[in-house]
Amino acid sequence: MNTEKIAARRLSLEEVTKLGVKDRLFVSADTEELKLPDCFVPAFLTKPGEYFEGGSITARTVFQEEVSCLPDDGNEVGVYVADESGPVTIEVLQSAGVVLDLALFVPGGDKGSLTALYAAVRQAFGADVVQIWRQGLKAVPDVKVDIFEEQIPRGRKASDSPKRDRRAIDTYPTRADFIEFSTGWKPVVEIHKPVVDDTPTI
Repeated sequence: MNTEKIAARRLSLEEVTKLGVKDRLFVSADTEELKLPDCFVPAFLTKPGEYFEGGSITARTVFQEEVSCLPDDGNEVGVYVADESGPVTIEVLQSAGVVLDLALFVPGGDKGSLTALYAAVRQAFGADVVQIWRQGLKAVPDVKVDIFEEQIPRGRKASDSPKRDRRAIDTYPTRADFIEFSTGWKPVVEIHKPVVDDTPTI
């Protein structure tokens, strides 16, 4: 396990309320999926500390997990910040690397081209360093689409016409799988219609 020991000090709830979303702190690495007692991870508040109520705060770790805790609760691990003259030394879990979740288009997409692609990646980053954790192959139709966000109607009475926002144009339909749509909006995918300018020219 890759960890680093750093000098730190525990924060009280009052000190946490003075922090912003860009202030780096350390929270417990212990989760339901991964039991790591006495180990910490770097994290950031999900909203400025002054907006938390009830003594409970929520932080998002660098591994994109949300952790809730009560800084003043003596039964909890607590929230720490790095401090060279801090009274304690904590063990911080380091990153082993990054898992890429990409929409990668390989023309043709046969086994030979995929093998060549993986070989090139391993050559660039080192043999046995790049591991393929998950491979989802999906054929892409040779068609371009417009992707919209359409507001989900509320209530029983439908509005005159649903509101739309264009997210991406002239793209492949699989891109819709990788777009995060706003709350209260749904994706709408339509065949791409090129914009034709009928303005007379001289």
